[in-house]
Amino acid sequence: MKFIVSSTYLLKHLQVLGGVINNSNTLPILDNFLFDLKQNELTVSASDLETTMSSVLKVDSENEGTIAVPARLLLETLKTFPEQPLTFVVEDNNTVEISSNHGKYALAYADGAEFPKAVELANPSSTVIMGDILATAISKTIFAAGNDDLRPVMSGVFFQFSSENLTFVATDAHKLVKYQRSDVSASQVAEFIMPKKPLNLLKGILAGSESEVTIEYNDSNAKFSFEDTELICRLIDGKYPNYEAVIPKENPNKLTISRNQFLSSVRRVSIFSNKTTHQIRLKIAGAELNISAEDIDYSNKAEERLTCSYQGDDMQIGFNSRFLTEMLNSLGADDVSLEMSLPNRAGILTPVDGLDEGENITMLVMPVMLNS
Repeated sequence: MKFIVSSTYLLKHLQVLGGVINNSNTLPILDNFLFDLKQNELTVSASDLETTMSSVLKVDSENEGTIAVPARLLLETLKTFPEQPLTFVVEDNNTVEISSNHGKYALAYADGAEFPKAVELANPSSTVIMGDILATAISKTIFAAGNDDLRPVMSGVFFQFSSENLTFVATDAHKLVKYQRSDVSASQVAEFIMPKKPLNLLKGILAGSESEVTIEYNDSNAKFSFEDTELICRLIDGKYPNYEAVIPKENPNKLTISRNQFLSSVRRVSIFSNKTTHQIRLKIAGAELNISAEDIDYSNKAEERLTCSYQGDDMQIGFNSRFLTEMLNSLGADDVSLEMSLPNRAGILTPVDGLDEGENITMLVMPVMLNS
C-alpha cells in the first residue's frame, strides 16, 4: 500500500479529526487514525466510540488497504514539515514509512480491522441547514448547557425541528437559552439531544462556512455530512424538560440598555462580589440602574450607576454575575433588553438589534436571593 499526499493538506484534515480523540482511551486502538485507501481516495477516521468523524482526502495512489496509524506521533511530525509531497509506504515489518524531501520516518501501525466500525443509521429522517447557521446556533446555546452527570439530558443541546422553524435550547436550571430560526425548517417534526463534544467540533469546523450540512437522525444517533466530512454521534437518551413552562410570559418591567456598558459594569462590579455566590444587585428606579456587589467577609464592595431606559415599577433583583456575563458576551447586539416581573422570578434577556432575518434568541436567567 502506497500513496502520495501534500503535507499541509493532510495536516489540516488530521488536526480537525484529532479533536475527536480522547487523551486517555480505554481501547488502545482509539489512539489511532484509521487510514482506508481506495485508489485516489483516502478516508481518514477518528473515534472515541461515542463520536466518529471521517474525511475523504484526494491522494495519488493506485493501491487499496486499511491501517491504523498513531495519531499523536503523526500530528507532531506533520506540524514540523513545510509544504511538500509526502510518500507513505506500508512495509512488511508492520511499519509505515513516510518519505519527505529531507528524510525518512517509520511509524509502527496497527491492523485497521481492529478499529471500531461507524454506526449505520437505519431509516433516518433528514434536514439540510447552512453550516454557518448551525455553527451560530451551537455557539449561542452550548455555554448554557449543564455539566451535571446526574442529569445527562441537561448536559447537551436540545434540537427541535418542525415544518415552521428549527429551535435549539440549552439549560442548566440556572440559565436557559432558546435560539430559533424561522428561515429554516424540517420536513417532519423531530426532537433529539446532542452531546457537547461533537457540537464543539462542529462549531469549530463550520464557523463562517457557506456549505450545506445534511443532518440525518433516528432515535439513537445523528449524522452530520458536509463537503468531504461526516460526523456520527450517539444522542443523549432521555426526555428534555419542558422549557416553555419556565419562561415567564408576563413581564411588565422592561429595562433597555447598551450591552457593552452593561457588560463592562457587571464585570467590574463582580470583582468585588462574594467568591462563592458571585452575587450582584440591580436596583432600578426611573432612568437609573444601580449595580452593586459586596463581599461582607472581606469588607469589599463596589457600586456603579448607569443610565437606561426603563418602564415598570422600581425594583431590586439579584443575579449571579457569571451567568449575566456569559449571556451578554454571547449576544452580538448593541442594545439589550431585560424583562422582569418579580425579584424571585426569572429575568428574560433579549437582543434589541443585530439579529438576522428569521433569527430569534431568548435568554433566561434565574435570580438569586438578596440579603436585605
